[in-house]
Amino acid sequence: MSNAAHVVYCCTLAACQKRAPLGTMLDRETKKKKRRTGPITANSLKALKVGESISDPTPRGAGVLQARKLKGGLISFYFRYTTSTGQRDRLPLGIGIDLAEARRLESILSAAYQAGDRDLRESRERAARENAAAIAAEKERLAAEDGRRRATLGALLQAYISELSARGKSSAKSVCGTLQRHVRDPWPTLWAKAASEITSDDLVHIISSVVQAGSAREADKLRSYLRSAYAAAIAARFDPLRSQELRSLNVRSNPAVDIQSLTVGSGTRDRALSVSELRFYWKRISRADDIGSAVLRFHLVTGAQRIEQLARALSSDIDKDLSCLVLKDGKGRRKSPRLHLVPLLPSAIDALAAMQTSLGPYVVSVTHGESGAAYSSVRARLKSVVSDMLDAGELEQGPFTVGDIRRTVETRLAAAKVPKDVRGHLQSHGLGGVQSRNYDRYDYMLEKRDALLVLFHIIDGSSTG
Repeated sequence: MSNAAHVVYCCTLAACQKRAPLGTMLDRETKKKKRRTGPITANSLKALKVGESISDPTPRGAGVLQARKLKGGLISFYFRYTTSTGQRDRLPLGIGIDLAEARRLESILSAAYQAGDRDLRESRERAARENAAAIAAEKERLAAEDGRRRATLGALLQAYISELSARGKSSAKSVCGTLQRHVRDPWPTLWAKAASEITSDDLVHIISSVVQAGSAREADKLRSYLRSAYAAAIAARFDPLRSQELRSLNVRSNPAVDIQSLTVGSGTRDRALSVSELRFYWKRISRADDIGSAVLRFHLVTGAQRIEQLARALSSDIDKDLSCLVLKDGKGRRKSPRLHLVPLLPSAIDALAAMQTSLGPYVVSVTHGESGAAYSSVRARLKSVVSDMLDAGELEQGPFTVGDIRRTVETRLAAAKVPKDVRGHLQSHGLGGVQSRNYDRYDYMLEKRDALLVLFHIIDGSSTG
């Protein structure tokens, strides 16, 4: 060795010895290899530095459990494997789990991998999607079941009543009483049954029980209410303006639609008072000075308007300039009440004064204006008058009702050649056609006033009718 070569060798050896002893370098390399090859133990995990990994020695083709230390000292476990395309992939098993749990998860994946599933990530994602879909389907099923459980027949009927009230329908109170009296109280099991599970047979049993109790007319009204309630719920599904309460019931069929109307023995009446009977009736209620008779007089000389509408009339509904009473007719399928103007003859104004409505705003009242005249009170007063007329032999065809008075007015005006459309406008019926709803905006005030004058001349005897 030349002197120059010897000098280079010595310098290199000194430099290496200065950096680290050869034994120390070998020890470090050996330690690094131990950390990378495992087996993974609690101590080996503890010895890892942040960012360092360690893997279990496993047979070829079985996949590898790998652990990596993160900032903060947490250990993240992975399952490392080779995909079907030869790519290396690592599936995360969890952060912060213990070694036993990591080995359990690794054994499941290793078994699937050795069984031939070489694309574990795709399989795992597919399984997650399927599991999420199954969970969502189960939630939907439970929600639908809960919805059916809540959407009972009782809930449907209550929602129907609420909508009638919200739309200002005068029938709401009567419908409520009928449904509670004939469905809720005697049939609690059906009331609590899902509306979608109610059958036509169920409703027939309910309705027939009312028929058997001797009230076919009431039974037919009940049938109509049940049918209308279901129809309203079905319509609400496609009508944003309808009740959300009805829409949420998700009713799709109407079990009442095939139940026949009770036309036989339903109590349909055709009683109309003769001119003679009508005049006897007028004389009796004209001579009496009680408030009930004043209500009957007002009812007759205004054309026998519906009692429910008269009972809602307030003093603010009287137009003194036009000398008329403005009623709000919500009957039928109207979404908002129709304004119905009723001319007031002097006899009607006198009857209003006789009711002495000084204690409240209601103009047709037996309580001095504190409340509107209930149908029951009007019927009771009429029944007393009818009884007196029967005793006096003034009735040719037997007793009559409030409804018969309304029919009588229509009949007598028809006999006096008052046109049908005028009679319809006077009593606010038969106005549901396209022409009346959309085009005819005339108020018929003059014609209605003339019709009432004709009626008054008939009842007071100044006309032969």
